[in-house]
Formats: sequence, structure tokens, C-alpha cells
Amino acid sequence: MNEQIKNQVNAVRKGQASRRASSVKVEERTPTPLEYAKLRDSARWDKMDLKTIEQGLKNSIFSVCATFENEVIGCGRVIGDGALYFYIQDIIVAPAFQKKGIGEFIMNEIMKFLATVADQNAFVGLMSAEGTTGFYERYGFEERPGNEPGMLKIWRKKTV
Repeated sequence: MNEQIKNQVNAVRKGQASRRASSVKVEERTPTPLEYAKLRDSARWDKMDLKTIEQGLKNSIFSVCATFENEVIGCGRVIGDGALYFYIQDIIVAPAFQKKGIGEFIMNEIMKFLATVADQNAFVGLMSAEGTTGFYERYGFEERPGNEPGMLKIWRKKTV
């Protein structure tokens, strides 16, 4: 990342420039399947079929994208039933833009959305990658105690 980009991103992070005045913008919108696939690839997440991505993105309750010079450099989504359960998904920031406050912009927009739609005692969950719990703790999230239930499965189709 060149010095001009670093300065713009750092100015935004420090509040010295508004998001809109900067080249880094955070807007409510769903990434295209191709933008999403590119972000997943940059983060070294498993590859997925574009049709599958398209269907998943279509079922989002809320989505936000961070862009730099009209290129998506980060995103975040909320999925769930829209009333009782909300799950924060896919907080992805391209590696060149990580640790620059972009994830904070994305989470701030998600938290504003949840504040308007989540009712008292609604469940808001997420799964954090190793080493990222501190980031989410700033937003009031807590790790589940070891004795609380919780399981997951990554669906893998058998190859012939």
C-alpha cells in the first residue's frame, strides 16, 4: 500500500477525515458474488462456487461493504431470522487494509443496524477467528464458557 493510501486510511481511523471525504468508504450494500469471492480468496478462506455465493448473499438480512477507489476491500453481513436470532458473518478485510480501522467501520455499521432491529433479549452471535476475540469484545461480545453448548459443522460433499 502506498504512503498516500496509508495516510488517508489513518486519517479516517483517527477521525481527522470523514468516511465520505476519504477514499475509503463504508456503505450499506451487498458485495457482488465476484467481489465476495475475491475477498474470501484474499483472506485464504475456502473457495466456493459463485452460484452458491450468490444465493447466500441474497439471503443476508444486512450487508455493508468498505471500498477504496471503487474496489471492495472489506465486508460484513448479518444473517438470521430477523427477530430472535442474528449472526454476524463474514467480517472480511483484504490483508493490505487490515489493522487500519476498516473492520471497525464495518462493525460500527452492523452494530447501528442491530440497534434498530434487534429487540430486547435477541440473540446476536458470531464466530471469531483465532486471535480476534479482543476485537469483538470491544462491541460487548463474550466468549461462551466451556460448559455452554455449541457445535458447528462445515458441510463437505464427498468427491467421487
